[in-house]
Amino acid sequence: MHQVTSTAGATTDDHQAQTWSAFTSSTSQSVFFKSWIALQCEQIDGVQSALVLLRDEQEGSYAPAALWPDERTDLSYLGEAAQRSLTARRGLVLGTDAADAEFVAEGRVHMALPLEIDGVIAGAAVLDLRRRPDRELQAVMRQLLWGSGWLHATLRQRGGLSKQHLLDRAATTLELLQVAHEHDGLNAAAMAVVNEIATQFQADRVALGLQQNDQLKLCAISRTAWFDSKSKLVLTTENAMEEAIDQQACVIYPLPKISSTASIVAAHKDLAVDSGTATLMTIPLRTNSGEAVGAITLEREEGPAFSEADLPIGELVGELLGPEFAAREKLERWLSGRLVNKIEELRDRLLGPRWPGVKLVAAMVAFLVLFLSIAGGDFRVSARTVIEGQLQRAAVAPFDGYVASASARAGDVVKEGQVLAELDDREIRLELARWQAEKEQASRKYREALAQRDAAASRIYAAQQQQAEAQLSLAENKLDRTKLIAPLDSVVVSGDLSQLLGTPVERGKVLFELAPLGAYRVILQVDDRDIGYVSVGQTGELALAGLTDLTLPFTVKSVTSVSTPQEGRNYFRVEAQIDDSAERLRPGMEGVGKISVERRRLIWIWTRNFVNWLRLAFWTWMP
Repeated sequence: MHQVTSTAGATTDDHQAQTWSAFTSSTSQSVFFKSWIALQCEQIDGVQSALVLLRDEQEGSYAPAALWPDERTDLSYLGEAAQRSLTARRGLVLGTDAADAEFVAEGRVHMALPLEIDGVIAGAAVLDLRRRPDRELQAVMRQLLWGSGWLHATLRQRGGLSKQHLLDRAATTLELLQVAHEHDGLNAAAMAVVNEIATQFQADRVALGLQQNDQLKLCAISRTAWFDSKSKLVLTTENAMEEAIDQQACVIYPLPKISSTASIVAAHKDLAVDSGTATLMTIPLRTNSGEAVGAITLEREEGPAFSEADLPIGELVGELLGPEFAAREKLERWLSGRLVNKIEELRDRLLGPRWPGVKLVAAMVAFLVLFLSIAGGDFRVSARTVIEGQLQRAAVAPFDGYVASASARAGDVVKEGQVLAELDDREIRLELARWQAEKEQASRKYREALAQRDAAASRIYAAQQQQAEAQLSLAENKLDRTKLIAPLDSVVVSGDLSQLLGTPVERGKVLFELAPLGAYRVILQVDDRDIGYVSVGQTGELALAGLTDLTLPFTVKSVTSVSTPQEGRNYFRVEAQIDDSAERLRPGMEGVGKISVERRRLIWIWTRNFVNWLRLAFWTWMP
């Protein structure tokens, strides 16, 4: 619901209270209409003057019944708007077209709303207010329509009820309308209204149902936070509401013995049986056009029964609350309510005279979209990249031992034959000395056996001498391999033994990895969303984190068919050859590589991942 609040003038809370008091306690028709027009003008922003015209039944003409802000003000200039509205029998606004300049001052508009009672035009309400966008004018017209609801009821009941009784009923319905205005949401307003009705009408239970998608649904029950929409009592209540809506009249049960109406009460009878109530009354909620939007059902378990004397106030409640809940229910719906209003608001901001900032942003966005749809660019696939050596050599521990020294570490550039590290050789030298002594002893015994011409002993000692020589040769070889030598000019990719001196190493353990300088390959980790665009022979450029001042060209050499999961995504390994190596390039450097694919529209390049995600999601959701 849109409520137009008044900021014009210096109206105080005391003045508003006096106006409400004058309205609810008025004892004459003149005071009633004057307080009504005053209340409307205080709630609508920018009203300069207003009047209420009523039809004189004897003369058949229309005369002012109330003028605002002062009775002495000449409001004859509003006659054109009043005459057109009475003739057209609908609300209208003058001043929005250039043709109305003769009757309406610049920057102002005249709004008129006829009061039609049972097919007869009983009068009209006319306002002179500040000009504003069409959306705000529609909100003012809705405010005037809602306010005219109890003018309709007053004029309709003027001949059959005492004025004081009518005003008391109007005050009651006014309080209900105020209660609805105090809550923003539809459900909150409905709950507050049914609770207030239960209090005002001394009802044990009050239910409110609204039409939703051409079907009436119960949405609130007094003093009940939750209810089962499928329960029998709820369904019976909805049937009773639909019974009253179909008859387009308030329905009471049980019917009075002497009644001026012939109502169908079959559903009400069922409800009375199911709920155990003694008397019921259902009030249809209607808009000003007569369209049914819902109904309110009141139940009393004991106390006075509802009678025909309660029908007028029931009709008044239906006429006032109907437009209120119709507007709220419409706003609760996205497609035909809030979304439409938001679109209209955006349209007014884009096309209206105000909001230049919004217009500028919209124009920039439109220009950007148009530019991206026309302009083209190079489509390139980006991927995380690492530099690896074309060849890699490993320096491993030749035997079980201990680290004695380390002269190289990862990142060092070494020459061929340079010592990388040394292993402890003390045990090997002791072993070498032992086998040297074994060899000499076996040689001495062999010579003695020869001197004694002992052939068997000489053969045994000859074998021992050969064994000692073999072990001695093995020990000498191990001694030579205690030094780990660089096999070629290279850079140490991994390995640092400077913090591991004296620690044991096992035979075959990789201590250093070396890669030759000047021979590198690029490894790109391409996301599986983009691997379909990559093929062998494509070119690209590489930017490294350590060499941001230059880019290196490369050519794709191979695309693997196996993916590697990383960080929740799948990546394919793509190998490329650097076309022009830089002297500062080192294995292990990381950066970002971009593979050139083809020329595409910029809007396709920037939205392709989102579009592909939508396609996959749509395919997943399809049955």
